[in-house]
Amino acid sequence: MRLTAQADYAIVMMSAAARHRCGTRLSATQLSAETGVPLPTAQKLMQRLSHAGLLSSLRGTGGGFRLTRPAAAINLADIIEAIEGPIAMTPCVETGRHDCGLEGSCQTKPHWGAVNGAVRGALAAVPLTQLAEVHA
Repeated sequence: MRLTAQADYAIVMMSAAARHRCGTRLSATQLSAETGVPLPTAQKLMQRLSHAGLLSSLRGTGGGFRLTRPAAAINLADIIEAIEGPIAMTPCVETGRHDCGLEGSCQTKPHWGAVNGAVRGALAAVPLTQLAEVHA
């Protein structure tokens, strides 16, 4: 399992945002400069994170983005799902998906829900506050 570059960049940007005082309005330009994420990518990701409800967007003078809730209430799974969609280790874990040719005879299918839950649970156990910690 590997995160996409987009999800990785979103995590880096959300971590940087969490290092600012709660409620601070941040621009894509500012987060791009702080993180090294290219500005067009930062703008696109901030829109997606806003659409997912992790950032709120404020227009006009003094506008920008800010976290919609305290960093401790946002976790790694929230950020990944905002960018990549629901965490699903295999297609059969996703509700309504029946596109696997082995589905009718698969002996491992009954176990994928537990595996998927464990992976999602591990990601959900990492709060944004932990990701935002600066280590020397």
